Amino acid sequence: MSESAAAVAIQAAATPAAPVVATAPAPKPRIVIQGITLQGRAFRPSDWSERLCGIMVTFGGDRHTRYSPHVQPMILDGVRCVVVEPALAEIEPRAYRFLLDFAKDNELTVIDPTAEAPADFCPIPGSALEKLAR
Repeated sequence: MSESAAAVAIQAAATPAAPVVATAPAPKPRIVIQGITLQGRAFRPSDWSERLCGIMVTFGGDRHTRYSPHVQPMILDGVRCVVVEPALAEIEPRAYRFLLDFAKDNELTVIDPTAEAPADFCPIPGSALEKLAR
């Protein structure tokens, strides 16, 4: 190795490399099944979201039930909902399909940010729309 090549190799080894910044992939948006039918009525029974999430409940050592981190009941803007993590489609495809089929069979509003919505679709309940119009 020539003197100049050795000098370049020593200098390259001494120069700190630029830090590598690892970026995490953006999380996929969650799917929300709202307790509002396509006709705008509240879905009954009132505890439907807890019952639906109960299909994936586990029991802890303290004898308490725990909802799956992939399927959670929530109240969003005063409407009972089930929030479904998209990872469930890969982890347990049958449970994921069951949830979406349940929503379809019961004509519930499903908000899927990855799907193309019809032009006349609005995920806001009718009562909230009336308040916005005032």
